[in-house]
Amino acid sequence: MIKRILTHSFSLMNVDLVLLDKKWNYKNVISPYHRIYYISSGTGEISHFEKKLRLEPGFLYIIPSFTLCNLSCETFLEQYFVQFFEETSDGKSLFASNRSIFKVEANPVDILNFERLKLINPGRGINRSDDPKIYEKNIYYKEYQELNMQQNTNQFLETQGVLLQLVARFTSPEIIAQRERGHIPVKILDTISYIVMNLQASLSVKYLAERIHLNSEYFSRLFEQYTGSRPLAYITEKRIERAQYLIMSSGAKQTEIAKMTGFESLSHFSKTFKKITGMSPRAYGKYFSLV
Repeated sequence: MIKRILTHSFSLMNVDLVLLDKKWNYKNVISPYHRIYYISSGTGEISHFEKKLRLEPGFLYIIPSFTLCNLSCETFLEQYFVQFFEETSDGKSLFASNRSIFKVEANPVDILNFERLKLINPGRGINRSDDPKIYEKNIYYKEYQELNMQQNTNQFLETQGVLLQLVARFTSPEIIAQRERGHIPVKILDTISYIVMNLQASLSVKYLAERIHLNSEYFSRLFEQYTGSRPLAYITEKRIERAQYLIMSSGAKQTEIAKMTGFESLSHFSKTFKKITGMSPRAYGKYFSLV
């Protein structure tokens, strides 16, 4: 067990203490990295399908990678946060069995850990915007990768140690039991992760059902029950979200983006994009280049 855990390493993106207000209100956030919050004052909410957690002072929260959630603040919220990628030798996340949000009561060491992370990793705040659609761009990822490359051995090892301590707070027997009793079936969570990571592939209901050994119609009903969408509608929504991200961040041509998001043709991509966003891909790109 210890050897398996030690095959996991972490790549730090951001760590900071921020004061948020009611503008911190984002829906359908899904990121390829983990987030951990410590709330020092104020209130807010994280929601994930049927599960909602109140953001309260004195508690730690984790949002594992590829966990779809909504974030909101009613008036103000002061929080420490850290965002980091997980890298494993076998490609399997510590949270692969249940990507859901969790909450634990904080202790004094947790606060010291956040302060220490900030001290040994300066310049890791999000200064442009607290909107994930703004700061989740390839150019910004590269900035943090360069900062990681500049870490000396002492900084790297200490950063790994602190992140391991924070992650360990969410691996207690009680939380593991919560995961096992989670409302969303593991097969549906696995399918959501599979869809998000394979949007460029041909994804049919029949194929998705067969890969988790379920009847197609039963799978569709089950998927809709826990996500609110039929599988094909969900796939289309995620493809357009990925296309929006690529338009803002990659500088790729429309034909390349259509291919990367699994559309059979540029015309199909353009028509679907406009139907969902109200703008053509070209107009969308021009608009956000001016924002």
